[in-house]
Amino acid sequence: MHLSTDQREGALIVRVEAARIDSAVAIQFKDAMRDVTGGAETRVLLDLSQVEFVDSSGLGAIVAAMKVIGPGRRLDLAALQPGVDKVFRLTRMDTIFAIHPDVESALGAHAG
Repeated sequence: MHLSTDQREGALIVRVEAARIDSAVAIQFKDAMRDVTGGAETRVLLDLSQVEFVDSSGLGAIVAAMKVIGPGRRLDLAALQPGVDKVFRLTRMDTIFAIHPDVESALGAHAG
């Protein structure tokens, strides 16, 4: 599981560079998120533009990453592919996470 990061406009942007977040990589994803989000950023933006599939283990890993980030910091999601977006809406996880169409609009929403 490879994640790349960028800091912009007061947010740590974490891009998932994989097509799937599923049971095969869920633990690796959680560990990688813990490693890259250990800084003092108040907002983490998870860019899922390359992710085409998320299963229940993947959803659990994303929720676990939100918990690792901790209170006082937030995890927003951006650029969900249609299938991934559908999973978040069907499971009502869209009520837990702020979901943005893309990274730019997520950064703009925070600024506004």
